[in-house]
Amino acid sequence: MKKIVKKIIPWIIPAIIVIIWQVVSMNEWVSTRLVPEPLTVVSSFYHLIISGELFFHMKISLARAITGLLVGGGIGFILGIINGLSSFSYLFTDTTLQMIRNIPNLALIPLVIVWFGIDEGAKIFLVAIGVMFPIYINTLHGIKNIDVGMIEMGRMYKLKGWKLFKEILLPGALPSIFVGLRYALGIMWITLIVAETIATSQGVGYLAMTAQQFMQSDIIIITIILYALFGKLADILAQWGEKKALRWHKSYIK
Repeated sequence: MKKIVKKIIPWIIPAIIVIIWQVVSMNEWVSTRLVPEPLTVVSSFYHLIISGELFFHMKISLARAITGLLVGGGIGFILGIINGLSSFSYLFTDTTLQMIRNIPNLALIPLVIVWFGIDEGAKIFLVAIGVMFPIYINTLHGIKNIDVGMIEMGRMYKLKGWKLFKEILLPGALPSIFVGLRYALGIMWITLIVAETIATSQGVGYLAMTAQQFMQSDIIIITIILYALFGKLADILAQWGEKKALRWHKSYIK
């Protein structure tokens, strides 16, 4: 019973929002051209699924998001590990990385278009640069804040090099790394929304831009809901991976 209640509680606020939305639409407190009824949105959603258009655009957006995450997240993770383990590397590169981090990645759009044109490379680059720094900072924080006593204990057991990293350093840094990953996932979708407005003919962002031109507010709402669901699904997967990877951690022991 408690498990069922725990699964229901997170969806109470979204359900209330939909009910309020329906009441507002039914009473025409706001023009249905601006805020269509939920049933209208559901009908449009159904037609997009039947036509195959929705899955086509979703597939493109997911591919861009995952590619950007793998590229940017991988670079951020590697830099975080290197700078966490090497004082020289940290002194040599961290200041530069922090300066780049404080440049809003979406402000780079004009320059990115010059560099990559309007092809997929521009969109993937923006997503990659957006997710890189949360993962870098949290990986660096995780490595630098590992208990020195744990490292000494590992050395007592003659762990060094790769074994020390695998058995002590990486597990100790994982809680912080997963925090960075979850934060990066949110930035990934925010960046992708804007990136998909760059002269494109594919993706959920393109679907929203086309709907805007034809004043199809129901389609725009569908794209907003899709991004929200993408973000929630990504967070659920990250939480699942976190629980699996940190079964040994006191916070996850039932």
